[in-house]
Amino acid sequence: MENRRPPFEVTNRSVVAIAWPTTLAYLSTPLLGLIDTGVVGRLGDAAMLGGLAVGAILFDVVFTTFNFLRSSTTGLVAQALGAGDAAEQRVVVLRSLLLSVIMGFATLIAAPLVLLLGLMAMDVPPAVEAATRSYFTIRVLAAPLTLLNYSVLGWLLGLAQARLALLLQTVLNGTNIGLSILLGLVWGWGLEGVAWATVIAEGVAAGLGLFLVWSRLRSSKPADIGADSGATTYGPIAWPHVFDTAALKRLFGVNFDIMVRSFCLLFAFAFFAAQGARYGEVTLAANAVLMNFFLVSGYFLDGFATAAEQLVGRAVGARYRPAFDRAVRLTLIWGFVLAGMATLVFWGTGHWLIDTLTTNEAVRAEARVYLVWAAITALVGVAAFQMDGVYIGATWSSDMRNMMLLSLVVFLVTWWVVTPLWGNHGLWLSLEVFLGIRGLTLLARLPTRAQRVFKPV
Repeated sequence: MENRRPPFEVTNRSVVAIAWPTTLAYLSTPLLGLIDTGVVGRLGDAAMLGGLAVGAILFDVVFTTFNFLRSSTTGLVAQALGAGDAAEQRVVVLRSLLLSVIMGFATLIAAPLVLLLGLMAMDVPPAVEAATRSYFTIRVLAAPLTLLNYSVLGWLLGLAQARLALLLQTVLNGTNIGLSILLGLVWGWGLEGVAWATVIAEGVAAGLGLFLVWSRLRSSKPADIGADSGATTYGPIAWPHVFDTAALKRLFGVNFDIMVRSFCLLFAFAFFAAQGARYGEVTLAANAVLMNFFLVSGYFLDGFATAAEQLVGRAVGARYRPAFDRAVRLTLIWGFVLAGMATLVFWGTGHWLIDTLTTNEAVRAEARVYLVWAAITALVGVAAFQMDGVYIGATWSSDMRNMMLLSLVVFLVTWWVVTPLWGNHGLWLSLEVFLGIRGLTLLARLPTRAQRVFKPV
């Protein structure tokens, strides 16, 4: 088989070395959300708390739409690293940064329309609407900075610089937390202070990230420092290469596929929540409490999925099948071990966790009825998480898109068939089917895809 550079070894140590800093970086995000909620909650104004919640939902939708900037950059940089192509490592991050700036300013232009449509869709009370407008109008100023940070984070993860990625996220969220407390509570700026804290923190992180990019790209050494590569030095920037039509077309194609996949995922979880509401407020609240179990598991599984992105991307770039196979196998094994542990923890301590998350006795009782479904979500969904990492690293984005669309159809059909019979149990079963089918279909496509990339020459 073709092997353009010396083989590299994928080990448990190399998997964990990427996974643990990435997991810590991801876990800092929900911590920030808790701090912001606590700061605004201490102001004693329910409308402000509602405005923060509604604004957070709007930004979740907006920034999930553009999360492909992180994913595609990771996959393409990792492939360039595997191929020993220092010049391509540079132009990939430059393309991503330019795209992030363009999309960031496009978001600013579209912000009034996004806010209007979001408020219409959620139909919030006037006081909450006013608070949401105030928060959104300030925080949206950070859009170009946020997307820049996505690109830098993707570049660092593509180079397997997970500790630098952790540093970047720690600076971002640590600054945000500190400023939220200072501006929101100590200085008395309230909800606007929390919004300005986010804007300033994104700016600080973007400055640090761009410094890391600049310092690495101006270095006389190639980007894969520490890798067993004979790559050449960077040299002057070849701007025609940055704007190469075929490369840009590939980048936009990968980004579009990942965006469709993300929208489908958002729709599935929003549909799950909306259908839960049909069974009453108590069931809706119980489902929301239980979904936290899956979300927490997801942050841990994402760490190993990111390891799969980097290691698989590097193996594909090097056209080295042994590293590819071992990266897939080890990240899957680690994922199943972690998911199994999460299932046991949630099964064994679920009643206590439910009581911690809510004081409403009716919601507690209802959540216990469906606890088993929440406990197994991590185990059922682990293949979907890991295969997403594999396919992002290999930039097989069209398969991700197609299998997501197929899984969404199966999810809706299952819901249509089983919920009239089993109610909320059927709704949870539909979600498990959605998670399981996505992982299984991507696994089924894997041998064919790998054979095309690593075919003998």
